Amino acid sequence: MENKHKNLFDRFADWAVCFTGSAGAFVGSSILVIVWAITGPIFKYSDTWQMVINTGTTIITFLMVFLIQKAQNKDSKAIQIKLNELISANKEANNRLVDIEDLTEEELDRLHQQYEKVAKSKEEKNQSKDLN
Repeated sequence: MENKHKNLFDRFADWAVCFTGSAGAFVGSSILVIVWAITGPIFKYSDTWQMVINTGTTIITFLMVFLIQKAQNKDSKAIQIKLNELISANKEANNRLVDIEDLTEEELDRLHQQYEKVAKSKEEKNQSKDLN
């Protein structure tokens, strides 16, 4: 699929997620922290010296929360679409599960319990077949 129709934020978010998850980003961040630590004696471990790393990491963490959430939302939607395709392609599947993500927690819990019962009954049937 082509990515021509992505807006600027989508393209930036995709790039940022790929970059921040890379070895280069980790090494670069590690070097930055080491350089900051080495400069401690030069700045006599002052409050300003400490505030530089605290402020920097706080801002980066704050912004990364939004990028990570965007990436998770996108991945979740893609997985849901793939699962929906599998459900709809399987003649024996229950199509009411296609929009299951819209259910409440309580409804999901009840459905989970129903499927646990179905799985147990299938397992018991298979065991009885094996004994015969």
